[in-house]
Parts: sequence; C-alpha cells; structure tokens
Amino acid sequence: AGILAVGRGNKVVEPVMDNDGTEKAAVVTKMMLTLSADHRIFDGQVGGKFFTELALNFSDIRRLLL
Repeated sequence: AGILAVGRGNKVVEPVMDNDGTEKAAVVTKMMLTLSADHRIFDGQVGGKFFTELALNFSDIRRLLL
C-alpha cells in the first residue's frame, strides 16, 4: 500500500544541453512527488523502480500516448 502526493508544477531556470552539446539556460517546469509506502508490504526498491518509470514517462510525454 502506498500514497503518492503530487505537488504543483513550478517554473525554474536550469541549465540544459543544446542539440550541439552546448549548455544554455532554459525555463523548465519542475514538480515535487512524494511517495509514502508501507515497507511491511513491499521493499523500498519497488518504490524506487516506480519513481524511475514515472520520471521516464513525465520526461517524454509521448510514452503516455502510445
């Protein structure tokens, strides 16, 4: 059992890599996610894998459309 808390997206300026490999400043949206889980039911590694997959889906929204 677990509870996922989702915060709102905040725009922040962060360095990103350009297509040619140079670093530049860009405005990105960041969101805070917090997972509370009962370790009697599953290991914390399961929560880590869940967050990894969730981050992949949020970073490339096309994955959710397929």
